[in-house]
Amino acid sequence: MIEDEMHLVGADRSELEGAVAAHPFLIGISAHHVRLLADCAMRSEFTAGQVIFQKGETANRFYLIERGRVALESSTGGEAVRIDEVGAGDLLGWSWIFPPYVWHFDARAIEPTAAIFLYGTMLREYCENDPALGYELFKRMSEVMMCRLQAARVKLSEAMKNPSR
Repeated sequence: MIEDEMHLVGADRSELEGAVAAHPFLIGISAHHVRLLADCAMRSEFTAGQVIFQKGETANRFYLIERGRVALESSTGGEAVRIDEVGAGDLLGWSWIFPPYVWHFDARAIEPTAAIFLYGTMLREYCENDPALGYELFKRMSEVMMCRLQAARVKLSEAMKNPSR
């Protein structure tokens, strides 16, 4: 029985490493870094409407979205305003890598969503010990951040031109 359990763990690990390596955010990352990322990873699922994280909470994780959609929201006067949406192939959450490690928005699943959860606290330690991993993740996350900031700028500009929306 123990051999069977070990085999399943090995098979699950291999499948998880494959999923990490195949996610668009991590395409081309080294096999060594895939193994380190898989050390910090597990499968995660969310139902439609489920809150994934909230503004002000400790940011100790991030997600590689495999299926579904997630809304990034900000509360204005008690009303949630959708800032952005992320879906399959996207990264959710970069606050785990930047002090003070707190979420700046709320994230809520719009539809059933499957993701790879990566434990950021552990991954930060790996990045300290392997600066090449830290640099690679920082480059990739910075690119995502820049695209999302540009999209937010366009949305704000449109909102200012059409204040009735």
